[in-house]
Amino acid sequence: MGELPPDRGPAGGRYVVAVDQRLPEPTPAQLRLGEPDRVKAFSDGVFAIVITILVLEIGVPTNLSEASLRESLEETGPELLAWVISFMITGMYWVSHRDLFNQIRRVTRDVVWLNLLLLLPVCLIPFAASILGGYHDDPIALRTYGSVLIAASLMRWVLWAYVARRPSLLHEPFDAHSRRIHGLLTLAPIAAYVLAMALAGIAPLGSLVLYLVIPGLYFILVTVMRQHPETADVVDDLS
Repeated sequence: MGELPPDRGPAGGRYVVAVDQRLPEPTPAQLRLGEPDRVKAFSDGVFAIVITILVLEIGVPTNLSEASLRESLEETGPELLAWVISFMITGMYWVSHRDLFNQIRRVTRDVVWLNLLLLLPVCLIPFAASILGGYHDDPIALRTYGSVLIAASLMRWVLWAYVARRPSLLHEPFDAHSRRIHGLLTLAPIAAYVLAMALAGIAPLGSLVLYLVIPGLYFILVTVMRQHPETADVVDDLS
């Protein structure tokens, strides 16, 4: 009997060659490195400390008369306004951060470092808020505040773009349409911050009001997009 062809078995059947296509199992160290829980916990703590520091900047002298207390409270008005603005904007960044990391199943060192670079300008918000509260009608204070917010928004977009282009890091990858919508939503506040900085020199009050309404406008935009059939599924995981 002649030799069987290399791809033929007895009775002319084909051999089935089993090939193990499984990826190598990650080591325990790799598994620990890839867990996003510690990154989320650390980031949540930073956001909580930032908000706490914001309110610690507000205070009035003790042992004041009624008239002096009233005057001191009136003088504290700009600081309270700066606190409200900064609280809402910090909250906006935290909600966005939470939404992103709820979709991440694995982190790399790059993600960890990009997350730290996002937290850097976020930690500067209390500093910028204290300047804004003390010099609310000064263009330099208004532009300093806007610069910090733009830096935070840009790093927020960089972190999101890095993760969105690496499906292996996500529970469910983004398609092209989702990446476009999410990217626009992430960058949208920057246009408002630039406008507020441009208004600082000619209409300081208008600049301050714009900073105040930006978080509300952002959440309204997301809510409207949730009602639209073409974008409802895309922004359903955003707040």
